[in-house]
Amino acid sequence: MRMDGPHGPWERVRDAVARHGSVVVYGRLPEWLPADLDHPRLRPLLGRDHARFRAMGHPQVRARFLASRLLLKHVACAVIEAAPEAVELAYKPGGRPYLRGLDQVDISLSHTENLLLVGLTRRGWIGVDAEAKDRPMLGMGTEKQVCTPHERSALAQIAEERRNAALVRLWTLKEAYSKAIGQGMRFRFTEFGFSPQDRNVQVLRPDGEPGTGSEWAFHTCLVDRAYTVSVAHFDAGFGDTSDTAAATMLDDGLIAALVDGTGEGHRAR
Repeated sequence: MRMDGPHGPWERVRDAVARHGSVVVYGRLPEWLPADLDHPRLRPLLGRDHARFRAMGHPQVRARFLASRLLLKHVACAVIEAAPEAVELAYKPGGRPYLRGLDQVDISLSHTENLLLVGLTRRGWIGVDAEAKDRPMLGMGTEKQVCTPHERSALAQIAEERRNAALVRLWTLKEAYSKAIGQGMRFRFTEFGFSPQDRNVQVLRPDGEPGTGSEWAFHTCLVDRAYTVSVAHFDAGFGDTSDTAAATMLDDGLIAALVDGTGEGHRAR
């Protein structure tokens, strides 16, 4: 689902989560980047991330960081029915973002070039990843660094003109899965794999034997004809958290701490 800026329409996101329990939203960097990167309102919007943002020196890195967090916060606040200023992002030891005080909702974030990507679920875990579809990977040593023996053998059976695209797909699937389980790049990509051409995608062991069951679902698609996007979703089958409104999921004290964390008392619009 594409969102062309903070104006929404955010009811589409709420409806998708109400129906399916999960949503994947993407946007483009120019549509989410504020004209004034020093505007005072960015401080309450970014919360604790504001100091990190201010310390960044590379313009493109700063732009992607800011725009991706704004998209993520707007997606989250649409689902939990709160203002972006009241949504506090925190990070686990491996760098994985989560919504502070909202354990019932899982999130994932990715960005590449001008594409911003957010995944959100209230049913288990989610991981998302995006790469330029024509990113050169084949013949650059990538296969040995990220592929299992089974994957390398399967890639060799694919027509050469389609092999690089298949490798990009494998890379995004591995990134999405490792994000969903909270490991990121700490989980060696050569220790798990996927079939380059399977329709019923599942995690495979290095020898090609199944490594996960039906609790995991994977999907890969092409976005804007330019980006390969993969999603990994784990559903343990414990049901859905149907009421995700912040007023229900958070107690009053924690809501106040999130809203007033900057000491400026910014409330919902």
